[in-house]
Amino acid sequence: MSNQTSSDEGACCSPLVREPLTQDWAGGLAPMFKALGDPVRLRLLSLVASHAGGEACVCDISASFDLSQPTISHHLKVLREAGLLDCERRGTWVYYWVIPTALQQLSTVLLTETGPAVPSRACAEVPA
Repeated sequence: MSNQTSSDEGACCSPLVREPLTQDWAGGLAPMFKALGDPVRLRLLSLVASHAGGEACVCDISASFDLSQPTISHHLKVLREAGLLDCERRGTWVYYWVIPTALQQLSTVLLTETGPAVPSRACAEVPA
């Protein structure tokens, strides 16, 4: 049985410095970290997250890169498949926004505070 499902307070969202990751927890986080391992995708996530209103049209962010539209679309697809972004088509454009619980999961596991970990809704959304 995974430590993530135990009733110990903070068990699923403890930072790495407090306890090792379970296999399931590491497996759920790895695709997100892998997606962010590319500088273009990291910048894309940052552009979307920092855009006014918390969402950005692909037309607004494409000009920030010296890359073709298909390449930008591929990188956005990788971020969506990793669970970091979501999107919606509106007419001819696609709008993207960051999934806050995904960022919470990443930041919680990297937390280095020595205080108690505080479980959040992000813990309940970890894929098994």
